[in-house]
Amino acid sequence: MIVKKMHDMGVKSEHAYLAAFASIGLTVAAWATSLKVEPGVNVDRADRWGLFVGEWAPTFFGLGLALSHYEQHDGTLTDSGVHSHEV
Repeated sequence: MIVKKMHDMGVKSEHAYLAAFASIGLTVAAWATSLKVEPGVNVDRADRWGLFVGEWAPTFFGLGLALSHYEQHDGTLTDSGVHSHEV
């Protein structure tokens, strides 16, 4: 039901996958920034920031898979034009 609603709103599996990869990069950036901006605070706080943002990636990947599955059954999954059987 939620996946159908997201699909109807125009959210595609590609969007969820891009968000997942972006959150991975944001995890590293949040961790590094927390280390530099708050030098008096120990590494534990930086680790917590990194882990907090890092929890988003699996959620976005899961949504991407669910949307992809829905798109396959709906017939709206886009084809990139590259096929492994082309010579």
